[in-house]
Amino acid sequence: MKESILENNIFMRALRCEPVERTPVWLMRQAGRYQPEYRAIRQKLSFLELCHNSQVAAEVTVMAVEMLKVDAGIIFADILLPLQCLNAGLRFAQGDGPVIDNPVRSSADVDNLTAFDVQDGLGYVLEAIKLFVKEKPLVPLIGFAGAPFTLASYLIEGGSSRHFERTKAFMYLEPLAFEKLMAILTDVTIEYLLAQAAAGANCLMLFDSWVGTLGREDYTTAILPHSRRIFAALQNVVPTIHFGTATGGMLDLVASAGSDVIGVDWRMNLASAWDLIGPKAVQGNLDPTVLLGDRKLIYDRTRMVLEQAGGRSGHIFNLGHGIGKDTPVDNVKYLVESVRELSTRKALSYEP
Repeated sequence: MKESILENNIFMRALRCEPVERTPVWLMRQAGRYQPEYRAIRQKLSFLELCHNSQVAAEVTVMAVEMLKVDAGIIFADILLPLQCLNAGLRFAQGDGPVIDNPVRSSADVDNLTAFDVQDGLGYVLEAIKLFVKEKPLVPLIGFAGAPFTLASYLIEGGSSRHFERTKAFMYLEPLAFEKLMAILTDVTIEYLLAQAAAGANCLMLFDSWVGTLGREDYTTAILPHSRRIFAALQNVVPTIHFGTATGGMLDLVASAGSDVIGVDWRMNLASAWDLIGPKAVQGNLDPTVLLGDRKLIYDRTRMVLEQAGGRSGHIFNLGHGIGKDTPVDNVKYLVESVRELSTRKALSYEP
């Protein structure tokens, strides 16, 4: 693990399951459409233009940290950016989300994926990381990537999906081509994450957003080996977080992939999830729609999550998914304040 001036930072200590004076907090999608300042930027730049503009991407990341007073930043990017480099024809349609113009539907399509150099193809993300670190050297920065299965699902479906039928059919009917696709995406993900760490990211997060659509057997045979290869490559580089949604039925398997921290969505009691995960740090897991409620609801549900954590070392407070676009900014700020207040009080009640 590389040495850092942030070794004694509260977020970094929590990643290592060390005792902390309060629960650190950051939020998925903490820079985004719920912020008027972000929406003003998007009036001038498309989403992909913003991602490609290193200076603005870094500024948006800094803005979220300063506005919310969270304990870590996460670089502004998108999990699908590597697909642009593979010539998948990635674009974002207004109101429809990501669209893949050159989907993978056959083994020949897998063979036609274009190799690329991460430094050249995704250098703008690495530059944004460097700019953030220069601006905020005392704030931990999280780098991230989409996991191979989640990237593959967008490639095969041609965009977003609810049931991932094409993806599963490809996995079942073209097992060799699916395995080759996963291997290609795993190589890309490893190179990309290592480059982010070299650029200055203090922690790396793997988003396997849609892996919860699979059953345990498919996850074990087709996905887990690739996740293990990623985390093995990142071992002793920087701490790692592994997150997926609807993974309550396979958290033990997810935990076995090798990350330092497991992200838990809101569908499961945090204490029950931690029992399945075992002796690792845990991130989560307030339902993001709670932030659409009033302050009493936010405060009570925040306290509930902290009580489920039980004062154990290694809890990083977060939402169970990203902040929604209609969330009031003041509610997000109040959540962070509530975590700080309640966990500081809790820390006085538990032995470290």
